[in-house]
Amino acid sequence: MNYEIVDNNLYKDYDYLNDVIKTTLEHENASDAYLSVIFVDNDEIQEINRTYRNIDRVTDVISFALEDNDEKLVGDRILGDIYLCIPRMKEQAKEYNHSEKRELSFLVCHGLLHLLGYDHVNNKEEEKVMFDLQDEILDSLNITR
Repeated sequence: MNYEIVDNNLYKDYDYLNDVIKTTLEHENASDAYLSVIFVDNDEIQEINRTYRNIDRVTDVISFALEDNDEKLVGDRILGDIYLCIPRMKEQAKEYNHSEKRELSFLVCHGLLHLLGYDHVNNKEEEKVMFDLQDEILDSLNITR
């Protein structure tokens, strides 16, 4: 597992994300994978959302997968990038009444599952699978609501 976290001084305490990333990759048999996690602010995520999704608003996480197929691959994989909006994550943690650790872990797991081919946007059946899987992974790490 190889990944890089780019924080732009937005968030410093992310050591626990190692376990979230590792557990998610192992669960999906993708432990030989490369990815980046990039922390951004509201303006940057809104620009990314507008440019690449034609949605002009702030969002919490956007994933850019480098693999573009339905086949789940094995072996060395270059998965892509996960952009996480730290201010939005903090707002959501308050809205949902749980810790920032839980919200950030959820968003990293969520973004990583997108890189691995899950798509809840266009597939309601896969949405349930994906959200159940996120809960299972985070529960196994004792990162609960």
